[in-house]
Amino acid sequence: MIGRVRRRAGGLWLAALATVALIATGTAVAAPARFDFTITIDPVARTLLGEGSITLPPGKAATLSLASGFVAETIQLDGRTLPLGTAADRQTWRVGASTDARVVSVRWSGTLAALDATMQHRDTLGDLRAASSAGGTFLPAATNWHPMIDAMPASYRVTLLLPPGQRGLVPGRLLAETDDTSGYRAAFEFAQAIDGIDLMAGPYRSDERVITLAGDRSVRLRTYFTQALADLAPGYLDSVVGYLTRYDERIGPYPYTEFSVVSSPTPTGFGMPTLTYIGADVLRLPFIRATSLGHEVLHNWWGNGVFPDYASGNWSEGLTTFMADYEYQRREGEAPARAMRLAWLRDYSALPAAGDAPLAAFTSRTHGASQIVGYNKAAMVFSMLRDLIGEAAFDQGLRTFWSAQRFRVASWDDLRHAFEQASNRDLAPFFAQWIKRPGAPTLHIAEARREPTGKGWRVQVRIVQPLPSFAVSVPLRIRTELGEQMQSVDVGGLATTATLTVDARPLAIALDPDTRVMRRLAPGEAPPILRDVMVNARTALVILDPDPAYDEAARQLADAIADQPPKPIRPDDDVPASPLIVIGTTARIAAWIEQHALPPIGATLPQRGNARVWLARGRAASIAFIEAADTATLQSLMRGLPHYGGQSWLVFENGKVVERGVWPATPMVFGFER
Repeated sequence: MIGRVRRRAGGLWLAALATVALIATGTAVAAPARFDFTITIDPVARTLLGEGSITLPPGKAATLSLASGFVAETIQLDGRTLPLGTAADRQTWRVGASTDARVVSVRWSGTLAALDATMQHRDTLGDLRAASSAGGTFLPAATNWHPMIDAMPASYRVTLLLPPGQRGLVPGRLLAETDDTSGYRAAFEFAQAIDGIDLMAGPYRSDERVITLAGDRSVRLRTYFTQALADLAPGYLDSVVGYLTRYDERIGPYPYTEFSVVSSPTPTGFGMPTLTYIGADVLRLPFIRATSLGHEVLHNWWGNGVFPDYASGNWSEGLTTFMADYEYQRREGEAPARAMRLAWLRDYSALPAAGDAPLAAFTSRTHGASQIVGYNKAAMVFSMLRDLIGEAAFDQGLRTFWSAQRFRVASWDDLRHAFEQASNRDLAPFFAQWIKRPGAPTLHIAEARREPTGKGWRVQVRIVQPLPSFAVSVPLRIRTELGEQMQSVDVGGLATTATLTVDARPLAIALDPDTRVMRRLAPGEAPPILRDVMVNARTALVILDPDPAYDEAARQLADAIADQPPKPIRPDDDVPASPLIVIGTTARIAAWIEQHALPPIGATLPQRGNARVWLARGRAASIAFIEAADTATLQSLMRGLPHYGGQSWLVFENGKVVERGVWPATPMVFGFER
């Protein structure tokens, strides 16, 4: 693991903060150091004053650091004053090892950045700052806002002091709390090892519920919502109760004593041990309680209960996506579950080979391509693993893994051992192929023959794939005159020929019709979606309106939806072989389509709204058309459009999606001649 703190990204819309120290895989995360801080914050003046102590264990040297922008007013080691740094630079202090525990006493202060509530979701991922305002305060541990110990975890106790009208918290157990006309005071303790302290505050009211889990364990649930969100609190508490109960029963005991849902003034969210921090606008979305909230609750087992070994790959995002987002669809029925698997494969098929990477190389989400690999592909691998060993063995493997690795750093290999123990089979080849190798197979039915046998029919099918080949069990659906039959073929190498028997005359064979195999889809199976232009570094851009303001808004929108700024080309240039974004008014887009002899697909969309987006197949790659009448309409798409990468077409009204859809997919079918 490189650096002090790794950050994990939560659900599709959530970035999350995992705090885990640099410790060998399989090792319990002990707490060799301890912070004991009192933090005073004035959100209006944006000032912070911190004071307290850092206790270092015997026999360990340490480097302390404090970010630029903060001033160490005093710092003493065992009562001896250390040289002070300057706020202009990251300040560091080296503390040598001693046979006795050493105590660093420190007092520091600083002015926090102004909280920018207009930031886009992507900005918050790449520009974490210690920021404050009357509307909210967020101090991520990664900003080094408090003195930190490089490469050494610490437990902590924090007392937080805020002015009247404000409440705040840090991850951990609430020890004491007072709130009166003199201000707010709360003390928290986190007993496990952690890399730093994340702090949130705002003009909150707290709604609370205490539940009892199996074994007479009490858990305090809270919402920290502004008054404008107060009506949401009961529903969120109800949902948290359901998630905690479900995962506590399925995996093992919930590892903490509290869980809180905290509103953020910015349009994003973060997940930490014992809490999730979610944008106020996001909290009001009707689907969040049924999807992303459960994802963040589950991260208290995977990611914040068992810590990923980042050096060998972050497995927690894929496992959480599989057990939360995917399972919610699966409970609705096989059709929604199949649709999610298809969406994963459709996204993966949009990813150019250069953007692919082994799961062992994934640490956290930094852009759309990393999400496709670290979340979607990993979740698909867990789906295939469950198909391989069976649901009972899979669930037992999860419980075994949790029991053995709770509060430890664990790797993909540790997961493999747990599933091997539960299934009593060697899973090394499966994990080596899907975790350590990049890529996925591209499968195709090259030929199939049929002949009667007297008792039925014999089918010989030949399945091919290019190098590098994969070993996979491929489901086939054989349609006969009397119905359908499912059979599987173990595929390996460039070509595999298998002989199957069916009861009636076969009419057609569909390869993996329910998308249960991690693979690159054939063109007909993967209709064009917005993700095609988002994740490809070669995406180009055509802006059809010459007005400078429209041109600037179009460039900003293209930059917002693409992982890398698209390369501008002229409207009269030939349609490139790479993905392309075309932005313009209705009339100009229609003229451009006619000029380049492309099909006018946009005419088939609902004729409503003030902006429309649709994808079409170019001569060699996907083309995304963004149709907007004026600059203001383009600007209204900035916040919403980047979140719809899985769609083939969308209709917007004043920046809100009113209709959307995905072009139909065509399964890979080999039909016999009659």
